[in-house]
Amino acid sequence: MQGQIVKIISDLHYVKTNEEIFPCKCRGIFRKENITPVVGDYVLFNKETKIIEKILPRKNIFQRPKVSNIDQAFIITSLKSPDFSSHLLDKFLCLMELNNVKPIICITKEDLVKDLSNYKEILKYYQSIGYTVVSNTDLSKIKKLIKGKMSVFTGQTGAGKSTLLNKLNKDWNLETNSISEALGRGKHTTRVVEAFSFLDGLVIDTPGFSSLDLNNYSKEEIKSSFKEFSKYKCPYKDCLHTKEKDCAIKQAVLENNIMKSRYLNYLSFIGEEEL
Repeated sequence: MQGQIVKIISDLHYVKTNEEIFPCKCRGIFRKENITPVVGDYVLFNKETKIIEKILPRKNIFQRPKVSNIDQAFIITSLKSPDFSSHLLDKFLCLMELNNVKPIICITKEDLVKDLSNYKEILKYYQSIGYTVVSNTDLSKIKKLIKGKMSVFTGQTGAGKSTLLNKLNKDWNLETNSISEALGRGKHTTRVVEAFSFLDGLVIDTPGFSSLDLNNYSKEEIKSSFKEFSKYKCPYKDCLHTKEKDCAIKQAVLENNIMKSRYLNYLSFIGEEEL
């Protein structure tokens, strides 16, 4: 029988089918072969013995937190307390692009900002290069995006991930915590990775991506994740857009066609500095 893992507690893997959820254990050989099921895995299991027999091929997998087969990620991005970080946002976008996950930028705490004009210009740019941008107050739009998808909610610590999910469905009653003023960031509040059934899809509130490590990706892969770069043709076939003369990307930055913060973040991700 086929199902999908929606929660793992110790050695119990809760496998969801169309009918119900089965608490299952894994075949002993999994440990010998170093096979580790994660939330989101599609599996074949024995309904009678409640043993997971096989993990089906994954669309993608993340290690921190351990989740797989994600369709889309709501990147919860606070404008204030914690402050907006283009570096962190671009890192999330880069990571999602590299893992075949559709990123959705979800803005929170707009009410704490007196003048939104600068942020509106920044977000307008992200929309112009193809990203969906929503506000956490637009619950109806978020619900439409969630429908029928495997969605993960992630982003800045303390930006309001669990708070937003509680507004979407009060029955979840996820634990939330206030911002630590001394640290200027939120306390980690989510402890168990769990996929909740919602609107014919699944929603995951993660404990936060504790490590946004891009070291496993090549400079070329990171370059490919900046989708607006593909609109410009450099005279150099393998141009990394750093030191090359007559680089079309560098020219686009100078002409404000590519947002400078995006370009600087790109250089940071590949270990280069602006010249």
